[in-house]
Amino acid sequence: QVQLVESGGGLVRAGESLRLSCAASVGRTFNTYAMGWFRQAPGKERDFVAAITWSGGGTKYADSVKGRFTVSRDNAKSTVYLQMNSLKPEDTAVYYCAAVRTRGTTPPLNYDYWGQGTQVTVSS
Repeated sequence: QVQLVESGGGLVRAGESLRLSCAASVGRTFNTYAMGWFRQAPGKERDFVAAITWSGGGTKYADSVKGRFTVSRDNAKSTVYLQMNSLKPEDTAVYYCAAVRTRGTTPPLNYDYWGQGTQVTVSS
């Protein structure tokens, strides 16, 4: 069973930055998983934010975060990151980490495993 634990959320002001982390309990097989970040604002559906292939060689972003957010991973630490810069109030949401076992070269949009989420609140 894959367990994902997010951290790094918090309350920041518009224009500031946060870095989210997601630690995966998959040991040495982490490099067989593509990883994604999603978010869900109050009263809204969960939306795709960013994804990264197993190797880190491919990334994909939602249009709303392109140029501001960067997804990366450290396979030696079984951890994926989401660097969020120039945060806006509309980025306020619970952010979820997700994983799927695939060695495809394109970041997927469908995932099998999910974390519990971490709250990000951006004040204006």
